[in-house]
Order: sequence, then C-alpha cells, then structure tokens
Amino acid sequence: MNQPTFADLDYESKKRKTRREKFLERMDGLIPWEELEERIRPFYPNAGRGRRPYELSAMLRIHCVQLFYNLSDPGMEDMLYEVESVRRFVGLRLPGPLPDETTILNFRHLLEEHELGSGLFEEINRYLESKGLRLQEGTIVDASIIAAPSSTKNRAKERDPEMHQTKKGNEWHFGMKVHIGVDSQTGVVHSMTTTSANVHDLTELPRLLHGGESQVWGDAGYQGVDKRPGNRGLDVEWQVAMRPGQRRKLEPESPEAVSEKRKASVRAKVEHPFLYIKRHFGYAKVRYRGLSKNTQRLMTLLGFANLMRAEQYLAA
Repeated sequence: MNQPTFADLDYESKKRKTRREKFLERMDGLIPWEELEERIRPFYPNAGRGRRPYELSAMLRIHCVQLFYNLSDPGMEDMLYEVESVRRFVGLRLPGPLPDETTILNFRHLLEEHELGSGLFEEINRYLESKGLRLQEGTIVDASIIAAPSSTKNRAKERDPEMHQTKKGNEWHFGMKVHIGVDSQTGVVHSMTTTSANVHDLTELPRLLHGGESQVWGDAGYQGVDKRPGNRGLDVEWQVAMRPGQRRKLEPESPEAVSEKRKASVRAKVEHPFLYIKRHFGYAKVRYRGLSKNTQRLMTLLGFANLMRAEQYLAA
C-alpha cells in the first residue's frame, strides 16, 4: 500500500468538489466497467517478457476521460500529470509511472482496429436492457452533420475524400453525417450509421430500425419515406413532420396543427443524443480523417449519452 503524500492529504482536506470531480464521480457510477473490460480483454496484450502493460481498467478509464473532454493523445498525457481528480478516477498515482501519449495512442488504435467502439456501445445497451430498459414500439430517426476541415492546407494538399459538402438551408457544410435511431419512450439510441454529409437521410433509414416498431417518427427531411420501394412492405405508421412552409399555413387550433405539435414533442427526444455529443463532449468537429475512426469514437460517445439519458430510470 502506498504511503499518502502531503499532496494527497491536501487534496483530501479541500473544502469543495469541482465540477470535473462531480462529473467523473457521476460517470464512474454509471458506466458498467466490468462488462466493457471483458469486451476488450481478448484483444488486450498479456504480460510477457517485455515491459508489463498497464492494467486494462486504467487504460479504459484513461480512454473514457479522453472522450469526455475531447482531448488529443498529448493532451490526455498532460491531464494525467496535472489533474489529481483524473488520476484518482483512472486509479493511478503520481509517484508511480503514468502512460505516455504513445501508450494512449496505441490503446486507441487497438480499439479502432477491432471496432471495439461499436462493441462498447452494444455492451452498454445490453447492460441497460438488463436493467429493464427495453425497446418499445416506436423509433425516432434523425441525422446531424459533424463538421470536418475544408481547408487543403495539409500534407496531402486535399480535403478528406470520405467527407463531402452539402447544403442545409442557405449554408454549405463540409463533413460527415451521423444517422441515429432512438427509442420513442426512453430516448435511448439503439442504432447508428455514418455517411458523408451529402448522403440523404432517407438512404440510411432502413438500417436504423430494429424491426419491432409499430411507429416511426421523423422530421420533414423524411417526407416520401412511405413511397420508397424498400419501405412499402414495412408494417409501421409513419409519423413524418410537415414541411415548415406548410405548417405555418395551418390554423393554430386545427386538428392538423395539434397533430404536428404532438409529433414534434415526440421527436424532441432525438435531439438529446446530439446535444451530448456536440455540446457536452465537444465533438462538433471530427478529430480524425476518414469515417471509420470517427465512427468508432461516436459509437462510444453515444453509449455514454445513453447512460446519461437512462440515469433517471436506473435510479428509480
């Protein structure tokens, strides 16, 4: 057992907890660590004749902190050295060795190589289901653009070939698009796909349904969904919003206006995961080139968003 240092004693005696400490305590209680570690363990190196690897639990927690605060690998290393609350969260002490940026990078590459971001998302949803959060009879679908650098001032002298531009309203956006399917009762994301930004929302809709829906909600971008050949045979009730121009022409108390308001109140739940990704975790702009790495990162972030969204149900 390590002897407490004067810094440890000072930390224990401070008068208040910071927002970072409160958030880390919250996530520590929400994340099913054992299940996630077991998903990664078959791919994680065992101790051999070389340098002993860090404990999987510590590396997983470091990776989570990196995603919480959208940090680069060097930035994550700096935080480990600078912030005591983060070291306590990951279970490491400053007198001992701390992972450097290369070790952090290698662990991230391990997760990307084996598509474990998707695996962690699945484990989190399986955990939530074991706690009683089951998919209901409706799915809300939506898509959001994640920006990418449009500049060609880089080593390759070109934009990312897997990212494209699209026009939304009167503005042009360059990047990728995240498509999600959300349970209409709990607001938990059950499916996600990614494409370049110029792919229409309707294209990915069949991959966002779990197959047990009786109703599907979508905004005006999904107009015409029932006329697509692949969707005609689906036994669902399509709850698609009117286009804004048509809705403005309705009388406020008319049955059509009331129906549109009801649809909007249900669809509002699909915005919460995007709020977590873009505002809470700061991932409004891609960090990597290509879709694959960003997809794995987004899947893990959506898993965290599901835990935070489901917190009210887990505490009940």
